[in-house]
Amino acid sequence: MHRYRFILTRPLQFLPVVLGVSLITFVLVRLIPGDPARVLLGARATPTAIANIRAQYGLDEPIWLQYLYFLRNLAHGEMGTSIVFRIDVLDLIVTRIEPTVALVLASVLLSVLIAVPLAALAARNRGRPVDHLVRIVSTFGIGFPPFWLGLMLILFLAVQVPLFPVSGYGTSVGEKLAHLVLPALTVALSLSTVLLRSLRAAMIEGLKSDVATAARARGMPEGVVFWRHVLPNAVAPTINLLAVNVGWLIGSTVVVESVFALPGMGQLLVRAIFSRDYMVVQAIAMVFACATVLVNLAADIATVAVDPRVKL
Repeated sequence: MHRYRFILTRPLQFLPVVLGVSLITFVLVRLIPGDPARVLLGARATPTAIANIRAQYGLDEPIWLQYLYFLRNLAHGEMGTSIVFRIDVLDLIVTRIEPTVALVLASVLLSVLIAVPLAALAARNRGRPVDHLVRIVSTFGIGFPPFWLGLMLILFLAVQVPLFPVSGYGTSVGEKLAHLVLPALTVALSLSTVLLRSLRAAMIEGLKSDVATAARARGMPEGVVFWRHVLPNAVAPTINLLAVNVGWLIGSTVVVESVFALPGMGQLLVRAIFSRDYMVVQAIAMVFACATVLVNLAADIATVAVDPRVKL
């Protein structure tokens, strides 16, 4: 169990990251042009009404004092009240977290299901036409933005061939899964291209390794050598790469949720930015930062568990 000692100290290393994200988000969101009180009350609001709203939410205080209040509330597990929705921010996020978590998990699952078979096919046929085709597809796939992929999938798989819903989330489990297919596929097509190239390179190195050579010398079939020795050794670097791309994955959900009208935290974040709802923007940024930190920690644990040679 000494290999897992890093779990005790890693949270202390992540604390400055979370504090840095909170400070940067707090400052940047207040640099957005516009006044939340005026956005809330409308263009005909009186100066007195605007001043009352600003005083109610502490927006008339110096920015450094507002940040200290934010840190104090954060230490007590509070993130304030939404200016637009007039409810506790954490309660608001709880109502929106399910679609985002479901989208992220479905996207990761689809990415792995796409990347692993294609990478194996390319690695076992290195230098052949199928390998070149997979590499070309992955190269072009990196350049396609998620919003364009989403619109193309809607056009072909929801409009031309009505297999899946265009937008929304549904109520029952079956409806939710059906509504998640196109958004998750949009993210997965972008993410899998990165995973595919890494997996292919790792598998090719594994096929040339001493472990694979020794397995062949013992008379093992090539398929057994690949799936028993090559693939497990290629998983560890892919887990780390997936963890590194978690920030990009979470950022993609913001765009994809807007394209497919998924009522998740990404769509809520966009609405909060346009309405200058500072509390909601700060809270969602903090949730995303903590989620990224926890996923990276989970990836480190998984890497150590998969490869005993790794020490963190």
